Amino acid sequence: MRLGFWTPLPHIVQSEPAIEAAVQAASKRGLGQTDELLSFTRQAVKEAEAYGFDVTLVAERWLGPDHASWILATALACATSRMEIMVATHPGILAPQAVAKMGATLDRISGGRFSMNIVNGWWPEELNVFGNGAWLEDPGQRYKRMDEFVRAIRALWTEEAPLLQGEYFTLDGTELPLKPVRSPSPPIYAASRSEPGKNTIAEFCDCWFVEYDTDFRKYEGNLGKIRVDIAEMRDRAAKFGRTLQFGMSAHVICADDATDAVRQAVELEEYGARNRVALTSAKALGAGLLGTAETVAERIDTYAEIGIDLIMLRFHPTLDGLRRFGTEVMPKVRSLNRVPVDAVV
Repeated sequence: MRLGFWTPLPHIVQSEPAIEAAVQAASKRGLGQTDELLSFTRQAVKEAEAYGFDVTLVAERWLGPDHASWILATALACATSRMEIMVATHPGILAPQAVAKMGATLDRISGGRFSMNIVNGWWPEELNVFGNGAWLEDPGQRYKRMDEFVRAIRALWTEEAPLLQGEYFTLDGTELPLKPVRSPSPPIYAASRSEPGKNTIAEFCDCWFVEYDTDFRKYEGNLGKIRVDIAEMRDRAAKFGRTLQFGMSAHVICADDATDAVRQAVELEEYGARNRVALTSAKALGAGLLGTAETVAERIDTYAEIGIDLIMLRFHPTLDGLRRFGTEVMPKVRSLNRVPVDAVV
């Protein structure tokens, strides 16, 4: 199993002083200042790499104070030496040709450490403002566009004369002159609950992020559901002659005892009830990674046992949680032999 770290961005983590200060600074014009969000994210990601995390996910939130994912990811790639840099992108805002070119560029700059996370989007205003009216009311059409988007990028990365005559995107055979380092192409991650979306992932993507109930009290039930869903997606991918990896997102609460962990989880639930954006940070509680260091490590090991290949983790406060995980949980996970020895420094 690999361990991933969510790059801490305003819409990803529960509000904390460092993020709030960075947002305030970013809302003001001025020269000669070090960007506070870049400084904070760079510090966090570098510490995560030192603890042995394998991947960082740079999420995208167009309507918000977050930095653009592609640009921030490039800065983080230059600040790290080993971590895979996973960049989120929305079909409908950027053309697949542009995404393929930027992806190949980042893969070369990072020495083959680039990957991509496809986010189909749920916020109409975001797609309309930044995609020039790109929101599609029909979910079926949104997934059709996602399917063409992924097909186009795969073709641009792997074919000499890529062709696609789709409803949303067209490739005329023009070759992408800049090639990625990774062969046959950088990996593509995605999450989807819809049948069309799952088919696209099974046929063209490399890793499916599993779904679960967001209630942390339902850990046992979520575990059973994830086990069934992994088996189903394996069968679905096999029909296309492919194999998939499986990932999940999780918020970690490592505490001295279960009572304190539950208290913190309830606080995060209340924070997530504020709005849809705040819910992003709270919904990852459903993985149930809360309790003592022993409990968290054992549950990570259980997820590895049922077939999870990658867990993307987030913490609050970010640095305190990351450091506690790195010093208390990581050695226990390593001792359970689910994380490769050379993945931990």
